[in-house]
Amino acid sequence: MNFLNLYFEFFKTGLFAVGGGLATIPFLQEMCNKYDWFTPEELSNMIAIAESTPGPIGINMATYTGFINGIAHGGVLSGWLGGIVATLGIITPSIIVILIIAGILKKFKDSKIVNDVFTGLRPAVAGLIVAAVYEIFKLALFEGFPKNIDVIAWILFAALFTVAYKFKKLHPIVIIIAGALFGIVIGGFR
Repeated sequence: MNFLNLYFEFFKTGLFAVGGGLATIPFLQEMCNKYDWFTPEELSNMIAIAESTPGPIGINMATYTGFINGIAHGGVLSGWLGGIVATLGIITPSIIVILIIAGILKKFKDSKIVNDVFTGLRPAVAGLIVAAVYEIFKLALFEGFPKNIDVIAWILFAALFTVAYKFKKLHPIVIIIAGALFGIVIGGFR
C-alpha cells in the first residue's frame, strides 16, 4: 500500500463526498473495485463499525481502512500510520474549503447562484446515498441469492425494521446495539 496513494484517494473522497459520511460509500466502493485494500464484505463490516462508533462515519471508515491495510501491508506501526494518513486525506479538503469560505461567506450568503448550486446538490447527494443503501441492502440480504438465502439475516432485518418503524422515538443506538448483540449471539451458533 502506497501511503501517498491512500492519502490522495481519501482526499478525493473528502473533496467530492458532499453530504456527509454516507456519501463516502460510493467512493469506497470504487476503491474496493480499484485496489485490493478491502473486499465488498469488509466494506459492509466497515460501514457497520463506522456507524456504530462515535464520530463522523466517513472519517471512521477512512481511519479503519488505513489502519487495517497498514497492518496487512507492513505491521502495527504502518497500521497506525495508514489510519492517520487516510484520516488526514479525508479531512484536508474540508479544512481547506472552510478556510476559504469562512472569509467570504457573508458576501455569498444570499446569492441566488449559491442557493441554486445547493438546490442541485441535494438530489445528487440523496441519489448517491440511496445507491449506497441499495448496495449494502443487496450485500446484507441477497448475497448468494437465490441458492443461499440467509434466513437469519432476513429475520433479524424484519425484526429490527419493525421495531424501528413501530417505535420511531427509539434512539437509533438501541437498534444498532440490538443488531450487534444478535449478530454475536447468532454468530456463536453458526
